[in-house]
Amino acid sequence: MNNLKWGTPEDLKNLLIKLVSWKSMTLTEGERQFSFKLQEELFELDYFQKYPKYLSLHDTDLGRKYVTALYKHPDAKETICLISHFDTVNTEEYGDFEALATEPEELTKVFANQLNEFTEEVQKDLLSGEYLFGRGTMDMKMGLAMHMSLVEKATVENWPINLLLLTVPDEEVNSAGMRSAVTTLHSMKEEYGIEYKLFLNGEPVFSQEPGDPKYYIYSGTIGKIMPAALFYGKETHAGEPLSGLTSPYIASFLTKKMEWNMKFQETSFGEHTPLPVTLQQKDLKLEYSTQTPYRTAALYNVFLMKRNAAEIMDLFEQISIEAANECNEEYKKVCKIHNVNPIGEVSVTRYSELLTYATNKYGTEYVEKIKKEVQSRDDWDDRERSFRIADKLMIQCQELAPTMIILFAPPYYPAVNSTGNELVEQCIDFVTEKALEKCDLTVKRIHYFNGICDLSYVNYSDTDEGWTSFEVNTPVWGDSYTLPFDIMKKLDAPVLNIGPFGKDAHKRTERVHMKSAFVEVPMIVEEMICKISKELLHLKD
Repeated sequence: MNNLKWGTPEDLKNLLIKLVSWKSMTLTEGERQFSFKLQEELFELDYFQKYPKYLSLHDTDLGRKYVTALYKHPDAKETICLISHFDTVNTEEYGDFEALATEPEELTKVFANQLNEFTEEVQKDLLSGEYLFGRGTMDMKMGLAMHMSLVEKATVENWPINLLLLTVPDEEVNSAGMRSAVTTLHSMKEEYGIEYKLFLNGEPVFSQEPGDPKYYIYSGTIGKIMPAALFYGKETHAGEPLSGLTSPYIASFLTKKMEWNMKFQETSFGEHTPLPVTLQQKDLKLEYSTQTPYRTAALYNVFLMKRNAAEIMDLFEQISIEAANECNEEYKKVCKIHNVNPIGEVSVTRYSELLTYATNKYGTEYVEKIKKEVQSRDDWDDRERSFRIADKLMIQCQELAPTMIILFAPPYYPAVNSTGNELVEQCIDFVTEKALEKCDLTVKRIHYFNGICDLSYVNYSDTDEGWTSFEVNTPVWGDSYTLPFDIMKKLDAPVLNIGPFGKDAHKRTERVHMKSAFVEVPMIVEEMICKISKELLHLKD
């Protein structure tokens, strides 16, 4: 063990502390610099000094890069890809302690002296001395640290299997890092003659309910898609309200029907997707005036297990039509009471239909000009750009109003599940047995990781080409947002997620359990990989 840089629990702890100290909040300079620091750290290993071509940085977007570090055994094709992300969410919620958010040991000590500020559960964990607090300790720099130690040990001990460490930026917002890395994973497969046998993520254990102490491993990951709507009404003066139709009024009918709508809930292996909720609803009018609002945007969160984008769009359209009908009925009642003629009936229009209509009316060149103008706005993210493209097209096609323009907004995470795969089932059985035998730890399998992760972009298995509905109904598709569906299909190895136990991801009390992180999980994952390599060697013989 003396010739290993990260070979002991204390070494792993120090590595985690170092990684956490490299601030890497999404869309910050720290995130851009993290990959360079990590490359330098990995270059200290003898193996990468001898084979520097196996350690690389790759471009994604906005000056950000992802890292690949390949341990290549000369006689092995079989490869386990170790996936992690190094970006974190922001740290404002730490308040007066924000400066210590990325200094885990100091933060843990300060918190221990401020017990009365925390819940009983957090107080108990602080007093136990078993947890290390700080941004990224749980989600998910410990997963990266564990993967680094596995790669190091493989290079020193000459494991008879290939390990490819892949760590990416931007998992917390758009997964731009992983979406870019998919192409690199495929090209490395061709370049080095490797065969992916398992995509192994190190995301931490997420509680199924508040205070849940159980340890889980995951044989899949839940999907996420975001149906959205631009509600386009008819403007008027506030003194003549029935001469128009406000967009917030139209929006209220769809938002009420979308919120917690059980028609979107899926069940698989006895597990359920969370109900849909509204993530955003806002008026696109930027200033106050007595003109009534006539353009409102809403964004809805929908989780997936089995459904694809086409099925979600069909269901969303159905719900939208129901909402439009209810809106029209109520609106007509008001008009009848006040003896005025309705300005029209609210319709439902898919973005793909709006795009075709506008293109036929103005031509492709004009429509592309509108898209480019919106894309040039660096202060708008892909959600805002999606709404603004639809809005600018509707401004030129107001004869379609009043209407609900329904669309998709990025990001899209397809659900992936490897339950039933022979290798995955063997791994789960092995981990369950070893954890109980060596750590007195009971392991429970969950079929869909409930925290969203980058495993969504490998092993894509939609056979109905349901993604095409996402492509044609996402305004920013092909410009600032794409998904390489065809290549995702080619990365067809199964997925598994095994990470450390922690609590309160994305909260100021985020923490990782030290024994789980530095002793138990690394040991179990190492033994699992060694077992896989022996099994694969046996199959060769």
